[in-house]
Amino acid sequence: MTETLENRRKKLRIRAWRRGFKEADLILGRYADQALETMSETDVDDFDRLLDQLDADIYSWVIGSAPTPAAFDTPVMDALKSFRVDRDAAFGDGPKV
Repeated sequence: MTETLENRRKKLRIRAWRRGFKEADLILGRYADQALETMSETDVDDFDRLLDQLDADIYSWVIGSAPTPAAFDTPVMDALKSFRVDRDAAFGDGPKV
């Protein structure tokens, strides 16, 4: 029996939040909460492949400190990068003292 797209989304959400690298947890987990339900099957596949990579690699691609390899330069990665920027902007530059 093949796994349903709904079950894959649930598993990916858990994997996105339980990375072991807090910064990756926050970016990937929040992104999964917001985007997974509306992702196409292709995007779900791309996100699944991305989650198989090392946290430090994913994090450096998302923040732009390392170039994203062609295999992961997908609409999902573009959305993750945009999501991170939007998320950072929502929090501002930190507390004003």
